[in-house]
This record gives sequence, C-alpha cells and structure tokens, in this order.
Amino acid sequence: MKWIENLFESILWNTRFFVLLAVVFSMLGGIALFIVASVDIYEVVHNVISTYVNHLHPEDFHETIVSGLIGAIDLYLMAVVMFIFGFGLYELFISEIDVAKTQEASKILEIHSLDELKDKLGKVIVMVLVVSFFQRILHTEYNGAIEMLYFAASILGLSVALYFLHKGGDH
Repeated sequence: MKWIENLFESILWNTRFFVLLAVVFSMLGGIALFIVASVDIYEVVHNVISTYVNHLHPEDFHETIVSGLIGAIDLYLMAVVMFIFGFGLYELFISEIDVAKTQEASKILEIHSLDELKDKLGKVIVMVLVVSFFQRILHTEYNGAIEMLYFAASILGLSVALYFLHKGGDH
C-alpha cells in the first residue's frame, strides 16, 4: 500500500510542471506586448518626423502623439505584468531562478509567496489602470462644470489610491 501512496504523491507532485505552460505563454505574451509597444512608438516617432519635415501641423497633433506614447507605456506595463506573473509562477511552483541569484539581478522578480506575487501584480495593474485612465482623459470633452468636477474627483481618487498603494510598501 505504501508504494501506491508514493506513486500517487509522485504523480501529484509532478503535475506542478503544468505551470510551465502558463510561464512560457506569459513570457511569449510579454515579448509580444514589448514588440507591439515598440512598433507603436516607432510609428509615433515616424509621424512626428514626417509632420515636421513636411511643415504640417494637424489640429489634434499633440493629442495624437501623447495618446500614442501613453498607449505604448500601457502596453509596456502590461508586458511587465506578464513577466512578473511568469517569473513568480516559476519560482513558486518549479524552482528558484539560479542565474538571477548568481548575477545579483534585481530583486523585483524574486517571489517567495503567492501573496507577494499578488501584491507585485496588483501594484503594476493599478499603474496600468492609471495610464489607461490618463489616455482616455485626453480624448474627453468637458461641456460643463459638473463634468470638470467629476474629472477633479477622479484625479483625487487616483491620487488617494496611489498614496495608499505605496504607503504599505518598503518606501
């Protein structure tokens, strides 16, 4: 009976390697997001250069440029979320990353518990939401005082959220 228990526990323990699917695809997703964001920035830079070389200045030129750059930052942040998630899952379920330890790499990707992973992911996700909010605000038209009041309240809400997010950290 002991050998059945050992066999079952061995199979059960080795199922953790299915986490490698999430790790690999998180890395691939992060790389894809980095490529897309970099292409977006290249297109923004190309647009700026061609606009100034041709002595054009469209009406919403600054909004378009800023929106494109903020969109790229948003994609970069989402790529970072994918990398942190992938590294965290690997360290939690498979093994510590020995190369990172020998090269004295940044401790940001070092994850020791699921709560630590959730905390790191949560902070980056909040920053993604802040950047997305800022990008949407650029294209919003305000037609009255109440809309400006809502805008001010939303900025206050974001500020308070960021304050409390960083208050609990090691800052």
